[in-house]
Amino acid sequence: MSTLPQNLQGYFRWIQKCNGGLRGKEKYHPWTVGKSTVGYLQPWLFQKLQADFPGVFKVSLSCPQSSDAVGSLILDESLKTCEERSAALAGVLAQLRDEGVLTGWRSELYPVLTSFQGQPLALVERAAAVHLGIKAYGVHVNGYVETERGVELWVATRSRSKPTWPGRLDHIVAGGQPHGLSPGANVTKECGEEASIPEELARNAKPVGAVSYEEMQESGLKRDVLFCYDLQLPADFVPAPQDGEVESFQRLPIEEVAEIIANTDKFKDNCNLVIIDFLIRHGFIRPEQEGYLELLAGLRLGPLS
Repeated sequence: MSTLPQNLQGYFRWIQKCNGGLRGKEKYHPWTVGKSTVGYLQPWLFQKLQADFPGVFKVSLSCPQSSDAVGSLILDESLKTCEERSAALAGVLAQLRDEGVLTGWRSELYPVLTSFQGQPLALVERAAAVHLGIKAYGVHVNGYVETERGVELWVATRSRSKPTWPGRLDHIVAGGQPHGLSPGANVTKECGEEASIPEELARNAKPVGAVSYEEMQESGLKRDVLFCYDLQLPADFVPAPQDGEVESFQRLPIEEVAEIIANTDKFKDNCNLVIIDFLIRHGFIRPEQEGYLELLAGLRLGPLS
């Protein structure tokens, strides 16, 4: 049986890649609701929104959060309620969709939040979350089996038709956190939809913490908090694709998964962070290894709120 990589540099590259936004946030323009900064816009989108939607966004030239990107956008202060803001933003996003700016439309609403426990300031289409640079939340489930050979992890291959990360490796179950659903209920829902995991089995998923990051992507700034769950599965259970988002499943020794993460780009970016967290929590990466504490801290560089 192979062993886990002792040199942690292959893991650190994912910390660096997934947190490029922390180093480059000054390139983005903040946008605010009231006095709260809720997102960050690429310069081209900042220019487009202020030019095309003057009834929804106003420009502020004072931008203390940024040295390079002069100016920020303020959602029109006449929009007082979540419903009013959501309706105004829905019109903006629908036009951006029709113009081809937004792709992968989900018809699923994400809340615009200042913190996870806060009240939504607005609701927006999920496909726009990265473009708008809002903080988003998700759930990732480590589906694993204890065998005589050691721990094995169920790994999904994403559908080639997915608008994001087609064909990449993924968790057995993972999904964005929509408005109006608790993380635990979301796990149960996603377990059934993505992997045909029965509800009575899905309920055994244990919340084990969270990872956070701010990644610079082509479409914008991805600012995520991922709630992590461990689900120990029976040795004879075999997941099955259900909703078309997953092409296939395979069960791999944890050592092989660790090698894939350390030496390849096969996994969807954020999955690497969640699996590294699993490796640390289950003792596969140990305090004796050089860089252990730095790796641990790097899994939560983005704000946890």
